[in-house]
Amino acid sequence: MTRYFTDEHEWIDVDGSSATVGITDYAQSQLGDIVFVDTPDGGKKLSKGGDAAVVESVKAASDVYAPVSGTVIEGNPALAEDPALVNSDPEGEGWFFKITLEDPSELDGLMDAAAYQAFVASL
Repeated sequence: MTRYFTDEHEWIDVDGSSATVGITDYAQSQLGDIVFVDTPDGGKKLSKGGDAAVVESVKAASDVYAPVSGTVIEGNPALAEDPALVNSDPEGEGWFFKITLEDPSELDGLMDAAAYQAFVASL
């Protein structure tokens, strides 16, 4: 699997023509304690950069954007029961949704891990 990052602090793990999307550890640390997550339903079409999910913390509500265009396979059902998974394992079990890639070339504009670390260090 190859992992990419956006400048909006989403990560995407690509495995063939499908991918898993979530928010980075940096993003969850900025949000604070997560109290609610609204993930997209399976079958929903998403456009790159468009609203995909909502995450609410004790501090604020934030949109999560689609790093690529495609169709949602599923939202993470575990987040409805335990939204704090985003805090405890943001880049693992706290994933938001799985998506089929519409145009794999959209990945070209995303950052790899080293570029994302440099980006975060510059904030």
